[in-house]
Amino acid sequence: MAKLKLKGKDLRVIGYPEGPVISIAMNVMERNYKHHTTEQAIDILKDVLTAPADYMEDAVLAPVAQQLLPKPAPEGVEISLNTTGISFNVFGSEFIEPGAMNQMYQAAKLPVSLAGALMPDAHAGYGLPIGGVLATENAVIPYGVGVDIGCRMCLSVFDIDPKELVQREPYFTRELNEATLFGGGRQFDNATEHEVIDRPEFDQLPLLKALQGRAAKQLGSSGSGNHFAEFGLVEIKEKDPVLGIEAGAYLGLLTHSGSRALGANIANHYTKVAKQKRRLPGEANNLAWLTMDEQEGIEYWMAMNLAGDYASACHHVIHAKIAKQLGRQPLKMVENHHNFAWREMYQGREVIVHRKGATPAGKDVLGIIPGSMTAPGFIVKGKGELASVNSASHGAGRKMSRTAALNTITRHAL
Repeated sequence: MAKLKLKGKDLRVIGYPEGPVISIAMNVMERNYKHHTTEQAIDILKDVLTAPADYMEDAVLAPVAQQLLPKPAPEGVEISLNTTGISFNVFGSEFIEPGAMNQMYQAAKLPVSLAGALMPDAHAGYGLPIGGVLATENAVIPYGVGVDIGCRMCLSVFDIDPKELVQREPYFTRELNEATLFGGGRQFDNATEHEVIDRPEFDQLPLLKALQGRAAKQLGSSGSGNHFAEFGLVEIKEKDPVLGIEAGAYLGLLTHSGSRALGANIANHYTKVAKQKRRLPGEANNLAWLTMDEQEGIEYWMAMNLAGDYASACHHVIHAKIAKQLGRQPLKMVENHHNFAWREMYQGREVIVHRKGATPAGKDVLGIIPGSMTAPGFIVKGKGELASVNSASHGAGRKMSRTAALNTITRHAL
């Protein structure tokens, strides 16, 4: 008896759709029903086509049935970008690299975008560019906040003659090295007690619970990258009513660091969730958002705020250690953060303002914009400019990345 030999047109005639199912069905039938006639094989395939769900448990015909069942829609909704984006102001455009500009143009086309600005120290990042400011409607973008959630500057101003920095340099160097840890992944041998580690959010979200122990051991550490802790001269030219410090020269302790592994894990987890819920095309993929009235968005907002408070606590631990060693309490502490999202009013409506590598600069809001390694930084006070969405740069900007600098500039030249 001749072996069964089917043709693709035999299956198309009875209604099989174009695609992999035809070759799969032919292969299954010819291997498992090789002694059946063509008519018998076609009758079997007609039955599978009529009710594929009935054959999902069939040891032989299940692969055919599986191909015939409607495919589940991919998780999340595929979203198109607007053809034209919102307009946004660019400050210092001649110094901003094309990659950062392109990322901001992508963000401006999101259906949830309402306003934006690009700071003069902007450069390309993941999702929103570093130095990008974006106001959205009822939506938070995890990669619009960034990985190092709540990264911040913190300055303690001490009534100590800054000449002591030169006269007692080894002492101040030792205090910096003993007050914190630098390096990716580093943590203290023993956890530091602090109320932020006992926050109820750690018990409310399984993701946070798994990170609690590590967060406790990294509290007060500084991480790596462009993070630093340094002493320096603080010059106040004239008394400002908001800053409240008399004109003069003071000793300052300035630190820059963020939320360590806690923030990174929150960012990566909820970015993945956002991408599953809202699929965006190509380069805009990292700008997936969560709405503020869905469970995942509420969870992210809760976790983001915890990470921001944790980052602040890291600075306060460092500053408290050094203040104790100096035997002085600071006259003033100035602190501001970036890599965060805020609920704010903008032109009469509530928005979510993302400042990724940008400093809040609302009316009379104090901040610090640090210089490069060889240039001074500044204590600043916001003017509340709508043109920048109440924002300012978070640093001096850069002509090259740290990696490029290490490869092209010698220590002697620096």
